[in-house]
Amino acid sequence: MSSPARVGLIGCGVISHEYVENAAAFDRFEIVACSDQDSVRSEALAREHGLEATTTDELLRCAEIDIVLNLTPPVVHAAVTGAALEAGKHVYSEKPLAMSVGDATALLALADARGLRIACAPDIFLGGALQEARALVDGGAIGRPLAVSATMLAGGQEAWHPDPDIFFRDGAGPLLDMGPYYLTAIVSLLGPVARVAGLSSTLVHERTIEVGPRRGERFPAETPTHTTAAMELDGGVTATLIATFEAPHHYSSTFLVLGSEGTLSLPDPNSFGEPVRARHGRGDWHEVPYRSRGAREARGIGLHDLVGAISARREPRASGRLALHVIDVARSILRSAEAGETLAVASTVARPEPLPVEEAIVVRPPA
Repeated sequence: MSSPARVGLIGCGVISHEYVENAAAFDRFEIVACSDQDSVRSEALAREHGLEATTTDELLRCAEIDIVLNLTPPVVHAAVTGAALEAGKHVYSEKPLAMSVGDATALLALADARGLRIACAPDIFLGGALQEARALVDGGAIGRPLAVSATMLAGGQEAWHPDPDIFFRDGAGPLLDMGPYYLTAIVSLLGPVARVAGLSSTLVHERTIEVGPRRGERFPAETPTHTTAAMELDGGVTATLIATFEAPHHYSSTFLVLGSEGTLSLPDPNSFGEPVRARHGRGDWHEVPYRSRGAREARGIGLHDLVGAISARREPRASGRLALHVIDVARSILRSAEAGETLAVASTVARPEPLPVEEAIVVRPPA
């Protein structure tokens, strides 16, 4: 595309503001229109950011819209993405791509049949920190990779989100809401997951909304709120992931990659711009300088890459196929927890190509 791609945003919730604000940093696309089933939300977003507020049907019919940015709740991701593809639009979706492997597979088949591209969050692995980690792993900085240990310990969204119940339904929970950040980072660093064993539980079965117009309203947790997974990757590397919404008033993340000759301590894969730390053998930890994309270290970098992929007729790095594999891994973990047995993961995917460092600047640790 010679001129910036024109993007229509569907779903004007909390995360939509971040995407629209970040768009100024990217020259390959511009967000021009928005829609939501609640017209008050779409009109408010439009007023704040100079967009056109419209209905979803009108947005999909608009010939000037090249790409749909799908920021709707997970339960309707597949339906909205499918409608956009049927309307001839490329799609960038928030995670997960769909609620099930079957629905995600159908979307990819539809996109292929229409000659369209699908990309999907998370895109944080395209930031400088995790791209540097990829270069370190590929360059042998820690020897032969052996294992990954990752944790995401958080309280529930009822403390800060006006509609937190969407995070406690099937298709969300800690494993399908936050887990994709970690699973995507693991796959991009070390390759696809071959088999899994999982455990899951729910401690707090009913939650109370603490902020916004629905404050005081109670809702049930309909999906496991605490999950533990052991994974074996192609090539034999093992990984563990604990993801929980049962750590009230708390948030912490750890992400360690252990090798035969050293260890990497990586930043939260839900955040850009944090430090990469390394140690060799029993040596001291040190921060590793890496190349940052500056203002492009932000949600939107995956959409930026999608536009490049459309022009180059290549697979986007945050591809729908990568997102499908992540869904398959997460669903397999939950099925394993229910069945009490180790399960093979049916899908596979190639590691996405590293992102070129075009116009990147070196970020060095403080002296």
